[in-house]
Amino acid sequence: MELRHLRYFLAVAEELHFARAARKLHIEQSPLSRTIKELEEELGAQLFVRTSRSTRLTLAGKLLMENVPRVMLALEQARESVKAGANGFHGQLRVALSDGVTPSRLPALLARCREQDPEVEVRLFEVPLAQQIAGLRDDLYDAGFSMAEEAGDGIIVEPAWEDELMVAVPARHPLLAYKEVPLDEVLRHPLVLGDPAICEGHARQIDRILRRQEREPLIVQHVATFDVMMTLVSAGLALGLAGAAHIAASREPNVIGRPLAGKPPMLTTYLLRRDADPSQALARFVERVEALGPGASSRRPMP
Repeated sequence: MELRHLRYFLAVAEELHFARAARKLHIEQSPLSRTIKELEEELGAQLFVRTSRSTRLTLAGKLLMENVPRVMLALEQARESVKAGANGFHGQLRVALSDGVTPSRLPALLARCREQDPEVEVRLFEVPLAQQIAGLRDDLYDAGFSMAEEAGDGIIVEPAWEDELMVAVPARHPLLAYKEVPLDEVLRHPLVLGDPAICEGHARQIDRILRRQEREPLIVQHVATFDVMMTLVSAGLALGLAGAAHIAASREPNVIGRPLAGKPPMLTTYLLRRDADPSQALARFVERVEALGPGASSRRPMP
C-alpha cells in the first residue's frame, strides 16, 4: 500500500464523488479510479459502491476511513519532525487546540517555552475536541488545551487558566450605558453564541452560567468561530458572550466589551495530557502551564 493510495482514497471518501475528488487532486478521473481499484485488490475488499447517481462507502471503506486520517497525520508529523531537526531543533512538542479555547495566556506560555527550551519546537494543531482526545490516546499529540473538563479514561485534565466572561456589544447600543451590564439585561436582547457541536466545552460553560438565570436566552445564531460572532455583533444583529481575550482580539472596530455586573463569571481553559509518565520536554511544559495557575485570569479594561 502506497501513500498515494491513501491520499486518493481519502479524497474520494470525503467527496463521495470521483469527478470532484479527481479535481481536488488535480488529476484525471481514470487514474484515480485505477488507483482505488488497486487498493481494493490489495485489501481484498470493495471500498466504494458506485451507481450512476451516487458513491458511498462500504463497511470496509468506513473502517479504512476511521484509520486513514490518523495515518496521514502521523506521516505529516514525521515529515515536520525531520524538518525541525534540519532547522536545529532537538525535540518537538505537539500541542492540540480545541473547543473555543481562550487564548489569553497562550502567547506568554509559548514565548516562555521558546526562551527556556529553544531547542524544542512547539507545534500547534487546531482540531475538534474528539480528535484531540483520540490523538492524545494514540500519541499523535503530547498535550492539548480545551474548555471541556472531562475527557474520559486515560486522560489527565487540569485547569490551566481562567478568562473573564464578558458581553460583546455593538457601538451605540443602549447597554453601553452600563459600565457593568447585569446578565438579566443581556438576556433581554438577541444573542449569538458558540456552536456546541464545534466549541463543546466553551458552550457547556456558557450554558451553565445562563441556566442560573430565570430568563430564557434568545439565541438567534450559533457560530463556529469567534471572528464570525464579532462580525454579527459589529453589524448590530446580536450581542455576543465570549471570553475577554476573544473580545479584545476582535478586529471589528464597532465591538465593545463590557464586564458583567456582580462577581464576574470565569471561563476555564484546561490542559489535557495522557495519564502516563511525560517526557522531559512535556514535564517542563506542564510545569510552565502550572506556573500560570488557574487563577491567572484575563480581563479586558473597560473603554
